[in-house]
Amino acid sequence: MGTSGDRDAAGANHGQPRPSWKKLMAEAREHFGVRELRPGQQEIIEALLDGEDVLGVMPTGAGKSLTFQLPALLLPRATVVVSPLLALMQDQHEKLSEAAVDVVKLDSTLTAREADQVAREVRRGEHELIYVTPEQLEKPERLEALRKAGVSLFVVDEAHCVSQWGHDFRPAFLALREAVQQLGRPPILALTATATPQVREDVLKQLGMERARVVNTGIQRDNLFLEVARTVNPEAKKARVMKLLQEEPGTGIIYTATVRKAEEVWQWLEAAGIPAARYHGKLKTSEREEVQQRFMDNGYRVIVATKAFGLGIDKPDIRFVVHWQFPDSLESYYQEAGRAGRDGEPARAVLLYRLEDKRIQSYFLGGKYPRREESQALYSVLRELWAHRQGKPVSLPVLTEASGLPANRVKVLVAQLAGAGILERGPRGLKQLRDFETAEELAGYLTAYETRHQSDRQRLQQMMRYGQTTGCRWRLLGEYFDEPEHSECGHCDNCEQRAAGHFDAASPTRLATPPSPAAAPGGAV
Repeated sequence: MGTSGDRDAAGANHGQPRPSWKKLMAEAREHFGVRELRPGQQEIIEALLDGEDVLGVMPTGAGKSLTFQLPALLLPRATVVVSPLLALMQDQHEKLSEAAVDVVKLDSTLTAREADQVAREVRRGEHELIYVTPEQLEKPERLEALRKAGVSLFVVDEAHCVSQWGHDFRPAFLALREAVQQLGRPPILALTATATPQVREDVLKQLGMERARVVNTGIQRDNLFLEVARTVNPEAKKARVMKLLQEEPGTGIIYTATVRKAEEVWQWLEAAGIPAARYHGKLKTSEREEVQQRFMDNGYRVIVATKAFGLGIDKPDIRFVVHWQFPDSLESYYQEAGRAGRDGEPARAVLLYRLEDKRIQSYFLGGKYPRREESQALYSVLRELWAHRQGKPVSLPVLTEASGLPANRVKVLVAQLAGAGILERGPRGLKQLRDFETAEELAGYLTAYETRHQSDRQRLQQMMRYGQTTGCRWRLLGEYFDEPEHSECGHCDNCEQRAAGHFDAASPTRLATPPSPAAAPGGAV
């Protein structure tokens, strides 16, 4: 398939023939130690070198990074990689530097002098791979430096963050479509491990990739054993975790829904003599970095964390991931559970299910989206500012201050207005294109987030269904992500118990006490 949008007619490789696979694999061996490609990698790489846009949906540990790092060595100009997390960027920067790849990063950890120096190097075209946060691309001077260097490939890692239907939505990602246009519209590679059909469609729309090739290698992970433990109270959860720690000698992550619970569980583990640390957004940046590095170096047995810990954590030998409380959706659960067993060795994903935990996620969902009155207020303020400035563009900081709304909420509402064709974002600010044409169109704008809130409630219900089902858990996940129907997997607790005769073949009802963990392959319970 072709690509969409204006593009340098020569394509990603500027009219040059695609390098032979012999040359590509020689580069893969030399720089990355790769001797054999995994499913989906060759198709993505070939499409990119032919100048196509690609959406790659590949499970955690499936080798997404190679699909752009290898082409970056052969493309004539820079490859820009937009990454949502500083920790991910630092990890990739270190590994690529060790692999003798010319890489640089532009993020908030740099001093003003360091950032200016990097920008000068970028303008001179000194780097093959440039990692940036989406927030950096909101700065005109950063975009100008990249534009002067020339960009052969634009990569959006963790691309589900683009979609407001996704579980990790980041408002700064909404400006990427405009950024890529200002860079001459090079081919785009969007990568994610988790995306429902609705999210995939929204990612393609938000990034202007409507005619992209979609490469979906499926979610199945045969080495990851899925299990759910019904836990009636906190003491039952503690008992289950201690049992798991006795059975599994390796390192792991325990996810909690709140900072408060992360602190509580961490303190309990410390008191029990388990080498543990906690990780959440309320810790200082330096402390988070130290905790992550020590975990990577096997200095801790367990990290107790909120969802702030995880995107891009490249520790292949994590043996278990426990969810103390269920997350907001199956996308979140699969993304986080999938951090176990990236080395291909047996690993476990354990959900400690308690019905009462639904209250926590319901509370979070209640404040996630702008309310109708906030949408109305922001639009009214913006119209007044345009009138006062006689139609001249309005900067985002000015609008944020005038509206009194949080900056992230303003970004979301501005993106919604841009999607409706009311405004466009440019280097000088927000320019008015038109007004709402009818009362019905305005009403649709004001009620849009009510639909999203309902969708979120349905996703939470699906998460609870996963915890309650007596059917194959991998099959349920496959249905949720709209994948071809799987046969029963044999590597989840329900399939194992059915095989042992603990479920009625005709009715998915539990018949007896499950087998002891010692009897289960890989210590499954």
